[in-house]
Amino acid sequence: MEIRDATDDDWPAIWAVLRPIFAEGRTYTVPTDGDEAWARRMWMLPAPGRVVVAVDGGVVVGTAKTGPNQPGPGSHVSTASFAVDPARAGRGTGRALGEHVLELARAAGYSSMQFNAVVETNTRAVALWHSLGFATVGIVPDAFRLPDGTTTGLHVMHRPL
Repeated sequence: MEIRDATDDDWPAIWAVLRPIFAEGRTYTVPTDGDEAWARRMWMLPAPGRVVVAVDGGVVVGTAKTGPNQPGPGSHVSTASFAVDPARAGRGTGRALGEHVLELARAAGYSSMQFNAVVETNTRAVALWHSLGFATVGIVPDAFRLPDGTTTGLHVMHRPL
């Protein structure tokens, strides 16, 4: 598997990964009916943001984006978002993307990385981020509505770089 910077030509493959994940409504705080144009604006960050793709056998199997968590006085802290083709789950793609993005943020001079909204029921993601050195610094209770109408918490996670 190769992880490289995404190009505009990668967008259709990135959207193919993101669309079913967003539509499922279980792991991202985005509208489940968000259209492609909206998703592209949200995912394909301008500088200083970075977008990468994980490619295996010539096929995009995952993507990540990273950049400042907040503007101005909060811009020394990075954030990131990740998506892996559900058919590739459990094969190390998410871990490889996480390690790669942590290195990008470190090289860019960020002091730490913060995730603002890791869905509590997304236990695989929570476990992955803990294994990569993130601490859950708080859980916002009932902040995420699941497709069945129940609610769950959102982890705020942090890791020094």
